[in-house]
Amino acid sequence: MTRPISLAALTVLELTPPEMVTCAADAGYSHVGIRLLPATPTEPQYDIVGDTPLLREVEARLADTGIKVLDVEIFRIKPDAPVAQYEAAIATAARLGASELLVAGNDPDDARQVASFAAFCELADSYGLGAVLEFMPWTEARNLAQAARIVERCGSRNAGVLIDAFHFSRSRSRIEDIASVPPSRLRYLQLCDAPAAIPATMEEILDQARAERLFPGDGGIDLVGLLRAVPRDIPLSLEIPMHTLARTVGATERARRALAATRRVLAQLDA
Repeated sequence: MTRPISLAALTVLELTPPEMVTCAADAGYSHVGIRLLPATPTEPQYDIVGDTPLLREVEARLADTGIKVLDVEIFRIKPDAPVAQYEAAIATAARLGASELLVAGNDPDDARQVASFAAFCELADSYGLGAVLEFMPWTEARNLAQAARIVERCGSRNAGVLIDAFHFSRSRSRIEDIASVPPSRLRYLQLCDAPAAIPATMEEILDQARAERLFPGDGGIDLVGLLRAVPRDIPLSLEIPMHTLARTVGATERARRALAATRRVLAQLDA
């Protein structure tokens, strides 16, 4: 496998972090994403930041399987969240051998958000990690153009823009605008699919994003066009929560299907 392909935590969120590593290995991935910090209050929370028994179990599974960690999430830039509070989690990400830290922009003050993101990037860089800003239409980094502006204004060498195919579609970002983003800023990409029709309300978009995405190639997003617009061998993180399917299909089988669907889409790049 020449291109790193990672199993994102949200795809198999019913699993514990050690189980995610095993699932990624069993399903044929090269990498895995670890969610050290929960994205919502209703998600499972694990004692994994710092030298904990659970962290050591994850390290053991990584060593046993040969799976690498692509990214760790989720770090939020908020008015009431000093960057220093994330250092323990960043240090844990570095200990796991991660390459990237996934960041969400949740500060409505644009100048302060840029400054906070720059400070976060500086802290991440001190641990040898990249910091990628994921734009989502319900956050304060709503689309590709806004995220790219924040990253460039921040100016940090390790700062990146994270394109998630779902958010790219729902934010009405345009493939032609990717050319304005320096390739070095595109450190990895999250892949999934979704129906072409964009839901009418943000609540519906949120529900779809967190629970009912589609395997690559099964929806209406121009994934081939998107992949042709980014660096050729950009690492891919497959983030495909499918709660309805999960009622009858286990995590490892879903992960296998996601990887097989992705390979079919990638094969179209050379067609």
